[in-house]
Amino acid sequence: MNKTVTREKTDSLLEGSKPRAQSVTSDWTLLCDLIDGVKLKEIRSVVKDNGYLTEIFRTDWKLDDTPVDQVFQVVLNPAAVEAWHVHKRTTDRFFVSTGRAKIVLFDARRDSPTSGQVNEIRVGIERPAIVSVPPGVWHGVENISSQMVVLLNLVDHAYVYEGPDHWGLPKDTDQIPYSF
Repeated sequence: MNKTVTREKTDSLLEGSKPRAQSVTSDWTLLCDLIDGVKLKEIRSVVKDNGYLTEIFRTDWKLDDTPVDQVFQVVLNPAAVEAWHVHKRTTDRFFVSTGRAKIVLFDARRDSPTSGQVNEIRVGIERPAIVSVPPGVWHGVENISSQMVVLLNLVDHAYVYEGPDHWGLPKDTDQIPYSF
């Protein structure tokens, strides 16, 4: 005779375990209190007979009020981290076209209503989105897939070779409250 033992749901919880916060709504809208000035536009791909089409950027999306002056790509190997960077005047717009990445943002702007806030945004081929990052917000990108990540950046100010608007800290800095 088999006996069925009924257990409380909490019997399997280990000491110190906590419920995870809701990350999406029932219609799969991301729940994220974004840093002031950061914009996230999720994009739906159009399925075609021979594959799919994904729009990357449109001015009528009104992510920000700045033009696109340069487009470049960064390729990250599996598990690679590219961090930390900030710009004084350049707006970055990140789009992951291959793989899956975690974009981490830190608001270091003293006058910002979200000063000190950290955002983790996961984007990639399965969940296309473009993330607009304003000047003054530190950012890092981690490849969280087993393949190379191709990240496109559609900046409003092209890179100036003689005087780059590109400031950095090591990925393990203690000045940003986040560990990769």
